[in-house]
This record gives sequence, structure tokens and C-alpha cells, in this order.
Amino acid sequence: MLLPLFALFFLPFCFAASADAEHTKLVKLAAANNGVVRLDENIYNIITSPKRTWSASIQFTALDKKRRCSPCKDFDPSFSAVAKAWSTVPASERDSHFFATIDFDEAMPVFQQLGIQSAPIVQVYPAADGSRRPASGRISPTLLDFSQGFDAAPLAEQLSAYTPVPIPYKAPIDFARIGSYLLIVLASAVTLRFIYPVLQSRWTWAAITVITSLVMTSGFMFVRIRGMPHSGPGGQWVAQGFQSQFGQEVQVVFMIYGTLSAGFLMLTLIVPNQKNPQRQRMQVYLWCGVIFVMYSVLVSLFREKNRNYPFKLLL
Repeated sequence: MLLPLFALFFLPFCFAASADAEHTKLVKLAAANNGVVRLDENIYNIITSPKRTWSASIQFTALDKKRRCSPCKDFDPSFSAVAKAWSTVPASERDSHFFATIDFDEAMPVFQQLGIQSAPIVQVYPAADGSRRPASGRISPTLLDFSQGFDAAPLAEQLSAYTPVPIPYKAPIDFARIGSYLLIVLASAVTLRFIYPVLQSRWTWAAITVITSLVMTSGFMFVRIRGMPHSGPGGQWVAQGFQSQFGQEVQVVFMIYGTLSAGFLMLTLIVPNQKNPQRQRMQVYLWCGVIFVMYSVLVSLFREKNRNYPFKLLL
């Protein structure tokens, strides 16, 4: 009669000893693999025990080459980096939350039991017993959201909501990015050295000023702000009315204004410097003719946009 009573008396202590042994086993497995517990079916049952006093973040993945899971290979380094950062916190907090990974080829029955058909995913299991059990009583796993991508920094931020203390993750120094920036600065300095004389030239700034003026006065900003199409129905490139303009029409107006500008610049800057009187006279006739013809084209364009436009030159 006394033996069954003694057995019932010591039963809670046996359960407690078993739970402590399981916890110690998980601590050793995490310490042996940079903070990540490698799971098989047996270890998975231990880490998700209904009597667990710890929480756990579990990565479900498929890293074998035959599975061809590129997202799994992209995400695994981030998960491992966050787990390694967690392994640096004091043992009192570190040993109450575990990071674990379970591969499809090492624990297929677990995937089938949970109905998991895609990877990678991360489930967070809260403590089911003890002081860290949620006040709401909800101990079912939470599926992590990957909307912020696979980077380690947002992953650490998300998982910190389930750990006793925030995960002290710090992104490693990106030497490749720093090298790229230095290379860009060096290339810019070398380029500036060669183009500096060009930038000092007044002709460079004159060309920039003229081109900018032509772009703006031809209607480019008008078309961009109003979101006008490149051309109208049936390939029509001239918009009717003075309050609308197509993108193709801007290009034609730019060409007309550019040719007119070139004509006036030639007459004022180049032709006066000609030493030969006959050549100078021919250039005057030539550029005056160009200006006359292009201005006629411009006036005809106004007539095309508005049939009531009263003026006409050649066309």
C-alpha cells in the first residue's frame, strides 16, 4: 500500500528532473552550433514540449541541393547571424529562448504533421509553462512575417518581440559597399581632373544654358506635368489648341527653336569674324535663309494647332 503512495509523491519530482534534463540538452546543442539547435524529429518534440518553460524560434527549411530552394539558401545565413548574436547575451536570458532549424530531409514526418508545404518559414513557440508563459494563455506558435525581406536586421527586430531581452544584432561592416563608394569617389576625382578645363570654358556653360532654355521653351515641362501622351489617335503628333501639346510635338518644336538659335548665333558670333568678304556675304545669305524658312515652319505649326491663326509666311 505504501509503495504506490511513494510513487505518486515522487512523480512531480521525476517530471521536473526530466524537464531540467531536456533543457540542459538544448542548452548544450545551442552552444555547440553558434546558438542554433539542429533538430530532428526527437529534438523537435523536446523543444516544442507542452511542458516547456522556454520559448523557441524555429526555422523550417530545405537546404539540400536536390530541393532547389533558393529562398532557403538566401535566408539561412540571416537566421544563423541572428542566432549567433543571441548567443552573446547573459545565460539567464539566453537559455530561456532557443533558435533552432529543422530541415525537410532530416525530419520529414514533422513537416507532414504540421502540413508545411513551402520553405523557408519561421515559427515562434512561446513558453507553455513557468513565469514566461503568456498572460493571454495562447501557447500556439506564431508564424513570422517575411514582408520586410530576408535581411538579418529586420528579422532580429521582429524576433525581439518574443525574446526576454532584445536581440543584440549588429550588421557586419560591409567592406564591399565601402570599397564601391571609395571607387566612385576616386573615379569622380579623376574624371573631374580631366573635365575641369571643360567646365571652366564659357562655351560649355553657354551650351548648357541654350539647351536648357530650348528644352523648357519647347514645352517639355508642360507635357511632363500634365502627363500628355507621346502622340494622339492615329499617330497624330500635333495637338489642337494652344493649351495642349503632345510629346512628339515637343521634339519638333525643340528642333525648330534649336535651328533658329543656331542661325542667330552664327550671324552674331561666327559670320562677323570671316576675313573673306564673299564668304561672309554667302554665309549671311545662308543663315538668313535658314532663319526665314524655319520661322515659316514655326508659323505653319501655329496654324496647324489653330486654324484661325491669322498669320502666314511661306508655308
